[in-house]
Amino acid sequence: MDHSVNLQEKKTLFRADQVGSLLRSDKVKAARLQRAAGEITSEQLRHIENEEIARIVEKQKEIGLQAVTDGEFRRAWWHFDFLENLVGVEGYDKEDGIQFYQKQTKSHSIRVTGKLDFNHHPMVEDYKFLHSVAGKHTAKITIPSPSMLHFRGEINAYHDQEEFFHDLACTYKKAIQSFYDAGCRYLQLDDTSWAYLCSDEQKEQIRARGLDPELLRKFYAKTINDAVADRPDDMRITMHICRGNFRSTWISSGGYEPVAETLFDGLNLDGFFLEYDSDRAGGFEPLRFVKRPDLGIVLGLITSKFGELENPEDIKRRIEEASRFVDLNQLAISPQCGFASTEEGNLLTEEQQWAKLRHVVEIAEDVWK
Repeated sequence: MDHSVNLQEKKTLFRADQVGSLLRSDKVKAARLQRAAGEITSEQLRHIENEEIARIVEKQKEIGLQAVTDGEFRRAWWHFDFLENLVGVEGYDKEDGIQFYQKQTKSHSIRVTGKLDFNHHPMVEDYKFLHSVAGKHTAKITIPSPSMLHFRGEINAYHDQEEFFHDLACTYKKAIQSFYDAGCRYLQLDDTSWAYLCSDEQKEQIRARGLDPELLRKFYAKTINDAVADRPDDMRITMHICRGNFRSTWISSGGYEPVAETLFDGLNLDGFFLEYDSDRAGGFEPLRFVKRPDLGIVLGLITSKFGELENPEDIKRRIEEASRFVDLNQLAISPQCGFASTEEGNLLTEEQQWAKLRHVVEIAEDVWK
């Protein structure tokens, strides 16, 4: 059977899933440093990345995951690498990084300098390699949500907000079609802005930037829906809602209640990956806004921030709690986030990472027999 999913499979959740990023291997880290120092060529770096990606894809298959990723091994960041390769966007180094609790990222950002478009993006080729080694498994690509260009970028080239969001949606529409043409049938949008809109503290910071949180919510929802509106019927598009993940730290707290109706009953997506590994995410009550029987909810009950394994009975109880609001057949589980949203990675070992993912698979097999 071809590993492009058919329409029926699009509606079928992978009960054990993953968000996407994996700890960069020592070989990849060393090669990236060598490339930065001019000691190896881009072609040599890519060859090493290819070998390591093929290795970790086989490891994901061995563990029992049905959807495999390239671990974002070619990226430094979960969002900037994609965004700065859009037409009309450039990356640049700034004075300060993004502030997490107790830690700050290295300094980098993006700005919009011209009319937005999607053309000759390097991640399409990155996806093609993943597709080539996925075999009968589903190759999953993760990219930042369109909201993130506005939320993290300086918008210098547009003076009309509606024109900007229109062009942004059109750019993502082209991106989605390009990945589809390359064979992609499972694409995930990663988004931290919705979690910020759940946090009173972060909403104050948004207002301090001269932005209206309520207006952002409307613009972001419309842009996402416009971007995915014409996707092919056999393409699954999900969204991961993140509260920050850098070196095992975080940014925002707050349950999903303030945005739940917009997300679950307003966005035309096939599923959501929701962080539920700590009390910072609140309870399951906001899931009452899940009205569509075909909307998948992937519960991020296993933390990617630390290596200790959760008690499986505790996780099963939490799945049961969630099933009071959403039918069990619409639920799945995963880690709450990736293991390396930036190339530095979280504070656990590669062995612990694989144990976490195996834990997800084993719990899922017990719950959905």
